[in-house]
Amino acid sequence: MKCPKLLLVAAGLAILVSVDSLADGIKVIANSSVKADTISEDELKLVFLGERISLTDGTHVEPVFMKEGPVDRAFLRKYLGVTEDDLQIHYRTLLFTGRGSMPKVLESDAAVVAYVAETRGAIGYVSASANALGVKILAIGVPGRRLITRVEPDYPETLKQLNIGGTVRLRISISAKGNVENALLLGGNPILGESASMAVKQWIYAASRSPTVAEISITFGEH
Repeated sequence: MKCPKLLLVAAGLAILVSVDSLADGIKVIANSSVKADTISEDELKLVFLGERISLTDGTHVEPVFMKEGPVDRAFLRKYLGVTEDDLQIHYRTLLFTGRGSMPKVLESDAAVVAYVAETRGAIGYVSASANALGVKILAIGVPGRRLITRVEPDYPETLKQLNIGGTVRLRISISAKGNVENALLLGGNPILGESASMAVKQWIYAASRSPTVAEISITFGEH
């Protein structure tokens, strides 16, 4: 017969592993008005704890939370280092002292995506499997990978005249020296994706000790 203490420890470890695995499958999304393509974990934490209302590029942002559940718990644990109870206490303190207000909380992935897509400056989080159409995905935790040179993609004239636009998502591989060595289309119009890939491969990031893989989003047209 197994020792009850060992069973409890094993169960606790299983919960931690499952939460960590889920956290790896979370993506942070933002309204297309947000200029940044990446956000550091420190900046993400400050924004979602209501201690910053803008990113380093000056873009005003509004954090949006998901209702308590597996995705929410995984996000809070991995990126904020708090529990749901801790977060409630923190925001009530901000409200009581006049330094902030209670954040918006939505029911599901779909609700978060819809709100972020429609609300200028909104930033939220959803599960990796969520349909992120209409929003941009921010790469998280790319230390030292400041974008130095950015080349804007060509907007094919035919698609532009037909008002065919939208957001394309790319997974890019950045060398230690800062060159973008590869760009893989993850979602969006293939023609726009090809144009975005050609531009992104000309981007240059700050040097780092090791290569980096990140997901970025590029929006064509007014969305």
